[in-house]
Amino acid sequence: MFSNSFKTDVEVMAPVFHLLPQEFTWDNFHTIFVGGDVEVPIFRWIFNSFFVGFAATFLVILLDTMAAYALTKLDLPFKKTLIALFVGSLMVPGIISFLPQYLNFSNLNLINTYYVLILPYSGGALGVFLLIQFFQSFPIEIIEAAKMDGANKWHVFTSVLLPSSVSIVTTLAIFTFMGVFNDYVWPFFTVTDLEMRTLTAGIAVMATGSFVQSYGKLMALATLSTLPTLLIFLIGQRQFIQSITATGVKQ
Repeated sequence: MFSNSFKTDVEVMAPVFHLLPQEFTWDNFHTIFVGGDVEVPIFRWIFNSFFVGFAATFLVILLDTMAAYALTKLDLPFKKTLIALFVGSLMVPGIISFLPQYLNFSNLNLINTYYVLILPYSGGALGVFLLIQFFQSFPIEIIEAAKMDGANKWHVFTSVLLPSSVSIVTTLAIFTFMGVFNDYVWPFFTVTDLEMRTLTAGIAVMATGSFVQSYGKLMALATLSTLPTLLIFLIGQRQFIQSITATGVKQ
C-alpha cells in the first residue's frame, strides 16, 4: 500500500509487481492535497477524523472511569447485577444495535452531524470491564488511608485511583481512538454530506466514484488514514506494555 502510493496508475496495474516504485512520483499526494481533475476535501476529512476520535475518546475515558469506580468502590444496590450486565453486553455483536441507533439519531435529526459520529462510541462496555478489573485489585488500605486524611469520594477517585491507573487509561484511550479513527461502517451510512465524512468513509466514496480506476490515489489516501493511528500507537506503546504487566499499584 505504502509503495503503491508513490507509483503511477500504470505501474500499479502492471502484470509484474515491483516492491519499490520503478518511477517514483508524488502526483498521487499532490492531487489529493492540492487538487487536480478531482477535488478531494482531504483536510476536512482529516479534521473530522481527529475531532471525532479525540471527542469520543474523551467521553469514553470520562464515563468509563466513573462507571467503573462506582461499580467497584461505592455501595450501590444491585451492583453485581449491573456488573454482570456490562460483562454480558460484551457478548452481543455491535451490529445488532446498528439499526436501532440509526433510527434514533434519524428521529432526532442528528444525521450528518458530529453527534451521530461521536455519541455511539461513548456507550461501550469494554472500557468499563477493563477498569473494573483494575479497580477491584486496588488495595483498599490506600483508599481507607486517604479517607482518614479527609478525602471524600470524589477526591479518592481523582487523587488516588486515577493517578494510579494512568497505564490502563492510556491503553483504553489508544484502543478507543484507533477504533473510532479507523471505523468505516457507521460513518459511511450515517453521514452522506461529503464535507462531514471521516477519512475512512471518504476513501470509500472515492473508491466507488472519482478514483474508481486511480489505484495510486486510493493507496495514497489509505496510507494517510493509517499513519495517525500508527504514530499514536508508537507514542503510547510504553503505557500499553505497562498496562499489560501491571498487577498492582505504586506504593
